[in-house]
Amino acid sequence: MAQLTDTIIEDDRWEEAGLEDLAETAARAALTHLGLDPAAFEIAVLACDDARIAELNAEFREKPTPTNVLSWPSEERGAEHEGAIPEPPETEDGPFTTELGDLAIAYETCAREAREGGKSLTDHVTHLVVHGTLHLLGYDHVREGDATLMENIETEILGKMGIADPYSSDL
Repeated sequence: MAQLTDTIIEDDRWEEAGLEDLAETAARAALTHLGLDPAAFEIAVLACDDARIAELNAEFREKPTPTNVLSWPSEERGAEHEGAIPEPPETEDGPFTTELGDLAIAYETCAREAREGGKSLTDHVTHLVVHGTLHLLGYDHVREGDATLMENIETEILGKMGIADPYSSDL
């Protein structure tokens, strides 16, 4: 089975957390749920710390603070109309995979959010990788209709993985 994710570990704590396997499983679940063949795609994942993600957040979003996950789609795939499903990415012909884009995920922020939310780090990181993968596929949460669509899809994917709804107020 071809690897969907290519994880670059900059912070060793991600090694201990098993991010490489978590990222692969979460990204595969997202693509499979949407009817896409994971073998046709590639996602680069940067496993970093808060300092590194703050640099990236400042450089690309002009927000010089840490965040949990950042995504850089290889191309704009967002839906034109609010609440609409983005067009699926086209795949390359032949033996090559299509690059969906890159994700960066910060250890300290993820660990703190999991602790504060009463979730396991594994469940929280799985959610964030699913969330980031959906961003790479054109899903977003800026407009209310898009946010509702994205959250519902995340909840369905995570539910199939045995992970509670991260948006539920019951947590």
